Amino acid sequence: MIKQLRIKDYILIDELTANFDKGLNVITGETGAGKSILINAIDIAFAPRVSKEVIKHGKEKAVIELVIENTRHDLSRLFEENGVDNFGTEIVLSKEITQNSVRSRVNGTLVNQEFIKQLKNYFLDIHSQHQTYAFMQPKYHITLLDNYAKDSYGEKLNTYKEKFKEYQHLQSQLESLKTASNATESQIEFLQFQVNEIESANITSDCEDEELIKELEVLENAEKLKELTGTSYWAINGDEGSILEALGKIKQNVSKAASYDTKLEEIEQNLIETVENLRDIGSELRNYSQNLDNDTERLNQIQERLFLLDKLKRKYGGTLQSIMETFDNLSKELNAIEFSTQNIEELEEKIKLTRAELEKSASEISENRKNYAQVLSVLIQEKLEKLELPKARFEISVQPKELNTDGIDNVEFLISTNVSEDLKPLAKVASGGEISRVMLAIKSIFAQSDDINTVIFDEIDTGISGKASQSVADEIAELSKYHQIILITHQPIIASRADKHFYVRKSQSDETKVEVYVLNGENRIKALAELAGGEINKQSMEFAKSLVSY
Repeated sequence: MIKQLRIKDYILIDELTANFDKGLNVITGETGAGKSILINAIDIAFAPRVSKEVIKHGKEKAVIELVIENTRHDLSRLFEENGVDNFGTEIVLSKEITQNSVRSRVNGTLVNQEFIKQLKNYFLDIHSQHQTYAFMQPKYHITLLDNYAKDSYGEKLNTYKEKFKEYQHLQSQLESLKTASNATESQIEFLQFQVNEIESANITSDCEDEELIKELEVLENAEKLKELTGTSYWAINGDEGSILEALGKIKQNVSKAASYDTKLEEIEQNLIETVENLRDIGSELRNYSQNLDNDTERLNQIQERLFLLDKLKRKYGGTLQSIMETFDNLSKELNAIEFSTQNIEELEEKIKLTRAELEKSASEISENRKNYAQVLSVLIQEKLEKLELPKARFEISVQPKELNTDGIDNVEFLISTNVSEDLKPLAKVASGGEISRVMLAIKSIFAQSDDINTVIFDEIDTGISGKASQSVADEIAELSKYHQIILITHQPIIASRADKHFYVRKSQSDETKVEVYVLNGENRIKALAELAGGEINKQSMEFAKSLVSY
């Protein structure tokens, strides 16, 4: 549920914090006071696109932050996949809107809109007169029906869906095999030639050519290397005028000097180490020079090998790595052709058996759906009667369709609110007052199976009065036992059932501001009296008190 809404520099609001409770949270205020600003702010926090116009005039950015309490859903995998820290039951969703960008964060981590969309599906359902409601869309109806009946056939449906995934995979395999089996004999021969050509090259690693080039450079310059290293050896360790001879004399002088002044002992030691290091270097240069051969046979071998590798690179890619990747792909393609000619019939038989299992399972699920559809149709119609729609007819249509991931059923909610009208899709209900009550009826029935935490109704009381208002108030109060409800209303009967009552007021001095207050005690009675009579007087106050004590 939404625990807290924080807003800064948003439309007419400088800064605002609203703490919502479980149950029914009611928002009231005068017409035009800005009640919908709160609802819109919550909606915008989850919205994919946001207008820069929501930034308060003269400010650089608007910030909306929601603190959500999660006690129903395991979101650990979703958070891990998106690199978001999991803080347990608390989720902080923030949206920052500037003139140049819109950024969404969850628990401080920048996230994309697809992630936000998934969060909304878990936590929020908004219904208003001008906004498409999830229940209105036919594509959701089968899910709603299945969720309601999950204790009956939910496990069987999950098993079916896994089997259908396997069925799709088998079909994909068959399509690949059939494509492969259509290869001509010449294509197969050419594939085999390519595989053999690469395989016979015996490429040792993806950097073999680089290592050979280094070895080739040494062999091509053997004489020069022999001369350079030999000359260097004699310069270091020759008979006369060598570096070691000169250093020996210097060492003798420093040693003699160190006998007079111990401060020179460290220099003496460094000279000794230098002489030893230089003697080792000379030995290494001599060994290198003596062991370096002008191996023309090895030179020719390397040149031939590099020629072969270059030829393969030109044919199968610019690097040895790409040649090996091509080899793997060609081998798989060749294996698939050889496999396909032997296994297509076997796979077709497996697909046939799997489809038979699916059709049987889907038929059983369909029977369950039809039974529950009849039960739900009656329950929802009874709710509609309680909500002062006595002539309404409601039916959950379950019609056959081609085997798919959900089974063999097309599920759609149909309704008629007038005796003279035929049943038609729920999305085509015209009257705003009727839509509100139909949605409330459906929501009440699905309340215990629906996993959405927070339901927002923006003026669900539009177009109703009298007995209908009382009926709607009763249903909303009942619904708030299973969901957090945030509700804008103009009906005192509905507002009186609130667990928490927010009052929105617009003030205008140097600038227009919207402020929100939580009402308790006498202030709440006055707000209900104002809703009931348009003004606060003895009669409206007595009526308001009677509502609160209801």
